Amino acid sequence: MFNIVLVAPEIPANTGNIGRTCVVTGTRLHLVEPLGFSLDERSLRRAGLAYWESLDVTVHESWDALLDAAGAGARLHLLTKKARRTYAEATYRDGDYLVFGCESVGLPEELLAAHARCCERIPMLADASSLDNASSWAAPGERGGHAALLAQDVCGNFVNPEDYRISALNLSNAVAIVLYEALRQTGFPGME
Repeated sequence: MFNIVLVAPEIPANTGNIGRTCVVTGTRLHLVEPLGFSLDERSLRRAGLAYWESLDVTVHESWDALLDAAGAGARLHLLTKKARRTYAEATYRDGDYLVFGCESVGLPEELLAAHARCCERIPMLADASSLDNASSWAAPGERGGHAALLAQDVCGNFVNPEDYRISALNLSNAVAIVLYEALRQTGFPGME
């Protein structure tokens, strides 16, 4: 059984979608506080549909609490745009922890530095290659009263206002991509 770890998730619908994916794949979900929402939140349950009640989910008060619960031999895969190795180059084993950061800033720098050999990325095209209107997103002030649009991209992902990189995957999509590669490598039924 794989373990999906969301460190300080902010958007309840993303967590609900990820929870649903975890249920149908037999994957455990670990949420590392602080959470940007309540687990009672309606949008979380709506995204998770009826699956939420069947979800194997644990909330950890900190990263260290997660590591304590996982044990000394836990195999970590930290997903970040700051890695050289891609998720497809990794080798996955049953019980591995697939770790994802919050929507606005990803995983903390100190966490990435402490686990540099465990960092992996999902390859993506640059903004100019993936979105026809990328330049209009990167021009603050030209959108008039739509400054809030600059805080999130078209998929609802938060954007770093320092670089306005907008072609990023939604967190639930990123989790699904990496999880299904891990399941494929370990012989999940129907993925031969």
